[in-house]
Amino acid sequence: MKTLKILSFCVGAVALALATAAYAARKIDSVKTVSADTPGKGFALVELFTSEGCSSCPPADELLARIQKESQDKPVYILAYHVDYWNSLGWKDVFSNAMFSKRQREYSAYLNAQVYTPQVVVNGKTELVGSDEPVLREAISSALTTAQTAQVSLQAQQNGDKLTVNYELSGNTDNRNLLIAIVQKSTISKVAKGENEGRTLSHTQIVRDLKTVVLNQAKKGETVINLPKEFTPQGWEVIGFIQDKAKGEVLTATKAVLAGEVVTKI
Repeated sequence: MKTLKILSFCVGAVALALATAAYAARKIDSVKTVSADTPGKGFALVELFTSEGCSSCPPADELLARIQKESQDKPVYILAYHVDYWNSLGWKDVFSNAMFSKRQREYSAYLNAQVYTPQVVVNGKTELVGSDEPVLREAISSALTTAQTAQVSLQAQQNGDKLTVNYELSGNTDNRNLLIAIVQKSTISKVAKGENEGRTLSHTQIVRDLKTVVLNQAKKGETVINLPKEFTPQGWEVIGFIQDKAKGEVLTATKAVLAGEVVTKI
C-alpha cells in the first residue's frame, strides 16, 4: 500500500516505509548498430525503478523479464534502473546509481507521484507498482496503440571502450532531450545482506549508463559514451528515446542490437 508522503520505500515493506520515511583487456575495434524504427506505430518504454535491497522488488524484476521475453517482436523497450537510496539499509546494490534515483525523483515531480520501489513509468506518462501485472500489461497495450509524435534513428560504432552514437531525428525537437541508455541484458546476483539476504536474484535490462543529449534545431548529431568495463556486444544493447523536458512525456523510442562487425537490422 502506498502512503501519501513522497518517500523512498518498498511496496509491502511496512517497517522500512516507517523507518526511512516515505524516496559496463577486451577490445572490439568496430561494432556497428542500426536502430529498429517503427514509423507511425505505437511503442512502450517501460522504466522500472528497483533495488537489490528491496524485498518487494524481485517479483517486479521477474515480471519485467517475462514481458521482455514475450515482446521480442514488438516495440516494447524495458529499462531497469537500480536506485541507490536502499544502499544504507544493509546491502549495497552494485548496479545502483544516484543518477537513477534523481531520475525517479524527476518523475515524481512530473507525475505528482510518490517515490518508491518497485515503481514503473510507461512512456513517461503513467506510473504504477512494478509488480502489478494486470495494470502494467494494460498500460503497455494502451501505449502500443498510441502513435509516435517524433522519430529517432541511431547508428553507433564501438572503438575500444567508447561508443560513438550518430543520431537522426524527425519531428519537433524543441524543449526535448535525447536519452541513450547502455543496457546489460541480464545477470545474476547473490545477495548477502539486507531484506533479500541469502537470495539469488535475476536481473533483466539493467541500465548501466544513461547519456542525455540536449537537442536543438539540428536534426543530426553525434555523441560519445564511455562503455562499462564489463561490456560485450552479445550481452548488451543500446536504447534511445526522446523525452519532453517540461512534461516528462516520452515521444518515441528505438533499440539497436550490437553484433560484431555486422550491421544487424531488427
